[in-house]
Amino acid sequence: MPDENNFKTISGSICAPRGFKAAAVFCDIKKLGTGKGSEKGKKRDLALIISDVPAAVAGMFTTNQVCAAPVKLSAQRSAKKFARAIVVNSGNANACTGRQGLRDAEMMARKTAEAVAALYERRKSSNRATLIDHRYKRISADDVLVCSTGRIGVPMPMKNIERGIHECGPLLARSTTNARQVAEAIMTTDTRRKEIAVEFKIDNRAVRIGGICKGAGMIKPGMAVATDLWPVGVKHATMLAFVTSDAAIESNALKRALEAAVAQSFNRITVDGDMSTNDSVIMLANGLAGNSRIETRESRLEIFRRALAFVTLELAKMIVRDGEGATRFITLHVHGARNAREAELAARAIANSTLVKTSWCGGDPNWGRILCALGYSKAKVEESIIDVGYSRAGEREIAFAFRRGRPTNVALNTLAKITSAPEFDLHVDLHAGAQDFVMYASDLTEDYVKLNKGDVSDPTSLGG
Repeated sequence: MPDENNFKTISGSICAPRGFKAAAVFCDIKKLGTGKGSEKGKKRDLALIISDVPAAVAGMFTTNQVCAAPVKLSAQRSAKKFARAIVVNSGNANACTGRQGLRDAEMMARKTAEAVAALYERRKSSNRATLIDHRYKRISADDVLVCSTGRIGVPMPMKNIERGIHECGPLLARSTTNARQVAEAIMTTDTRRKEIAVEFKIDNRAVRIGGICKGAGMIKPGMAVATDLWPVGVKHATMLAFVTSDAAIESNALKRALEAAVAQSFNRITVDGDMSTNDSVIMLANGLAGNSRIETRESRLEIFRRALAFVTLELAKMIVRDGEGATRFITLHVHGARNAREAELAARAIANSTLVKTSWCGGDPNWGRILCALGYSKAKVEESIIDVGYSRAGEREIAFAFRRGRPTNVALNTLAKITSAPEFDLHVDLHAGAQDFVMYASDLTEDYVKLNKGDVSDPTSLGG
């Protein structure tokens, strides 16, 4: 269905844009040598995403001071103008693995470049080479970005990973099935794959953006754009997102568009308030849609930015809805802050409060806990003028529990009918200024604790 911005959702996710291929395999990363795979069975755990031609690249990464080896490598490479491929694994984060971890990440990139070149050689020998196929051979290790997710502090099983990359190469194809398999391969504690694609017009050409992501726990992203130096920027199990497009767009314009989109999507979600060592969002745009190249300062960039913002926000919401043990999805609106920073501080204090999140689990409209979080938020608040209210998801009618510093006479049952729904909106008005902030949050449940507490009788459940 077309939306108000004149683009429509389509199938295919990362393989919907022209010139992108993907593949995924199981190579037993999580339980080396047991043959059992993960708790999901022999789930695919390694994937490749490639562009037929050099693509403009943009990336944003965790600002956690303890960041994984793939983050360090990919942050540097995404600061360049172009890239060709992404290799990603689940089951092992390659974090806190020292110099060996960096060597392993570099080897993953090198083996991926070799696999793509080998694909070219096979097609050439079978007389099926095309003009685009000839460009495969020019890929180098520096054109490959690397991402990992899984346990922290465990050495990478490189023999398995090398085998997986080798097996992935011949399977690379542009298909909806392959895109779905990659979306499944990057999952860890996720219960379902997360994918989307849209199509819209630029220069009367059909342009596509597709994306996949993963994430369910260790979710409070706070990612920054990469530059020549690491770390940079602002203040985030791991979230990963991969976005492809066939739009022709200048590299700096792509980086600005992704930075803006992430600021309004992935950087506005929280499940448990924990920032991962591996959070990454990487985008490739290869220009095969045939539109005139979009530059930084022009109106066509806004069309592209709106579509990209839609894709990243939908993916971000999927993460919150699939939060570990989550039963509620809350859209939190903070209004009337003195400035943008204080609006954000107030929203994050509420959305990350353990007491607030556990009250949401029970469907309890506990405005006292919300006021408590506001009070320590470092935003300037005055209790006597604050409003706190609830509404059904997306609806305008608000039932206020607290208004102008006093509890209202709205019945508890009326409020609880709203807050016991799977999705609802929370409205907080500070009446101190004109700045607003929106966040998307989940509740915190007993199942979250069960998933994350570890068990001393089961050593495999312990550690990073």
